[in-house]
Amino acid sequence: MNQYLVVAADAVRARFFHLQGADEPALESGPNLVEDDVLLNPEQAMSDRDVFSENKSGRNRTMGSSPHGYDDHRDKHADENARKFARLIAKEIVTRAAKRSMRHIVLSADKRMLGMLRPQLDAGRQAQWEIRECAADVSKLAPDALHHHLAGKKLLPPRRRPGPA
Repeated sequence: MNQYLVVAADAVRARFFHLQGADEPALESGPNLVEDDVLLNPEQAMSDRDVFSENKSGRNRTMGSSPHGYDDHRDKHADENARKFARLIAKEIVTRAAKRSMRHIVLSADKRMLGMLRPQLDAGRQAQWEIRECAADVSKLAPDALHHHLAGKKLLPPRRRPGPA
């Protein structure tokens, strides 16, 4: 059971989970989706006002353009920031999967983020794992709701009620 790494990501956060089997299946439901960690993208969480405001020198903080310039390329900046975050997420996936000998990786993110994550998980490493994708932003769901959603799409084993196996 512990061979599943689940990543639910958006442009602001990536949550990492693993499946943990019930210690006593006759008495406990299982498997359970357990949250391990959250990786944050602080720049994306900042408002445009904070990112694109002027500093004391009168220049734009992120782009270095004039303070009254309207062509600050906010979309381009947001895309580059998301790509950087996708690289960071992919690096964390590789590290966690290798450390725990994971066999299955379930990625859940909107289509745009999935498109940025795919090339970061290079083909050579993908052969080590079965990578399953869910094109939906479910990063804010509670672990039980996330497990139910992904099991409904047949990406994770469903939870079973306690009882004899």
